[in-house]
Amino acid sequence: MQEVKLVVSYDDYEDGIRMEKLIKELAAEPEASSLESLVIGDWGQAYENSPEEGFMGTLIELAPSFPALKRLFIGDMDSEECEVSWIIQTNLAPLLQAFPQLKAFVIKGSSGLELEPMRHANLEELVIICGGLPKSVLASITRAELPELRKLELYLGVDDYGFNGSLEDVLPLLEKGLFSKLEYLGLKNSEIQDEIAKAAADAPILDQLQVLDLSEGTLTDEGAEALMKSDKIQKLKHLNLSYHYMTDKMITRWKQSGISVDVSDQQQSDEDDWRFPLLTE
Repeated sequence: MQEVKLVVSYDDYEDGIRMEKLIKELAAEPEASSLESLVIGDWGQAYENSPEEGFMGTLIELAPSFPALKRLFIGDMDSEECEVSWIIQTNLAPLLQAFPQLKAFVIKGSSGLELEPMRHANLEELVIICGGLPKSVLASITRAELPELRKLELYLGVDDYGFNGSLEDVLPLLEKGLFSKLEYLGLKNSEIQDEIAKAAADAPILDQLQVLDLSEGTLTDEGAEALMKSDKIQKLKHLNLSYHYMTDKMITRWKQSGISVDVSDQQQSDEDDWRFPLLTE
């Protein structure tokens, strides 16, 4: 058994089925001992109920039933099930403590999200998908003890949906050595993508990265120009700038740069010159 996704549909919830029951049933199966990836989708009215209220205690209690678990995804829902900005989360750090063998932890939704204390000896990948990441969560990540972390992918989002920080809250993630084994850094889906790009262009972290992902945000020629001029950017194995607001001229320059770069999915500002990240509500 490689991966299982558990979902409580609207009708199931109305019929009294709860995520706790599905987890208990899964833990009782002989194949549970070989489960490597567990995906928790809609746990039932996720716009009102947090994982703490819905299932987290049960999952922690039954953690020994999943000794092979390497990947855990909390909140895998599409917009028809629950808009990303409506998903109610909680302090998910106890799940990391319950599954010390985890390699990848993926979270969708940031309303009420906390990660304290953020410590794990084996975690290699942390992904947070949301329409707005609170600065308190960014601070928790900068304080985290994750010695094996190789991939950090953060959807920063917009103020209207939870991003209450500024560039100053992002800058610590650009310092070299915060996570000594980090190879992939994604600071994406941001309404301040130009500011982040200019700060990242010559950031110390680039000396250790293979991939920098600044995709899905409001990047324009202003931020792109700073990246283009950076010697450190040229040494990356890949630069992801997809979903952007760069001009045709800048796109051509990137394609002729000799750098491995993704400049697909060009966007156009609206009639009032507003630019929007890919994922907000």
